[in-house]
Amino acid sequence: MAIRWMEERLTRGETILVDGAMGTELQLRGVRMNEHAWSGVCVLSHGDVVRQIHEDYIRAGAEVQITNTFASSRRALTGAGYGEQTARINKLAVELAKQARDKAATRPVAIAGSISTYFGRHDPVKQPDPPVERAAYREQAELLAEAGVDLIVLEMMTDIEQTAYALEGALATGLPVWIGFSVRRSEKDGSIVVFDEVASFEDAVKAFAGSKAAALTVMHSRIENTVPALEILRKHWKGTLGAYPHSGTFKMPEWQFVDLISAEGFADEADKWVALGTQLVGGCCGIGPDHIRVLRGRLPAKAPKR
Repeated sequence: MAIRWMEERLTRGETILVDGAMGTELQLRGVRMNEHAWSGVCVLSHGDVVRQIHEDYIRAGAEVQITNTFASSRRALTGAGYGEQTARINKLAVELAKQARDKAATRPVAIAGSISTYFGRHDPVKQPDPPVERAAYREQAELLAEAGVDLIVLEMMTDIEQTAYALEGALATGLPVWIGFSVRRSEKDGSIVVFDEVASFEDAVKAFAGSKAAALTVMHSRIENTVPALEILRKHWKGTLGAYPHSGTFKMPEWQFVDLISAEGFADEADKWVALGTQLVGGCCGIGPDHIRVLRGRLPAKAPKR
């Protein structure tokens, strides 16, 4: 019920502006990333900065705030020595986003709880343990739901199996769920594949085209791969489309701010995504409040009918 406004707008074909990055924005503001849990523990040490970043995005025009829980699963936090504080960290991250909304919002803003396949460098999941992984996704989804998020975003979904586990746990909360696939160009033939390259992106999309997800999106992917990925998505998915790409490169545990796209350049690229019928638009690593502010002034009110 809390996001009926969003559902109504999406049904009318309108676009929704999502926020920009949290982890890299924290890094730019002097917060050190944890080598195991990246930005996951920042809510404990730099909660005021996390809240301020949310406020900055809201004031820039973002209508969806994604919580700083991308790397806050029990498995990721355990490697950093914070496993026993999993519940506290996830709930605090949601509370900080809510506080920012209460202070800065002058229009409806949704809080999206982030869940990812990120388990930290200590646990690259080379030997998957399905029961453990399913339990981890379910636990985090329940924590985010209990804390009061409006929806759940599955960020950086890198393979079919993990996406299925995460989706199962997220849907069990009864909240709307967005699936955010991460794609790359295959080193073998240049085709669009999910990050692990075990499956083509087309196969991944087909696997979830009949799911109960509220939206399928391209997230945490290079900007130049976004259009071809969206073209594949729209072939097999008739529901809401989203785009949330990054700019720069990652070298554990820090983002490398190299060859960053300008705010105007990002808005130019977004024009292409919207032209394909994309209604949810934002950006992740390397994309900040200035990018969102410019995009707010350029984003069309509606996406073309598909």
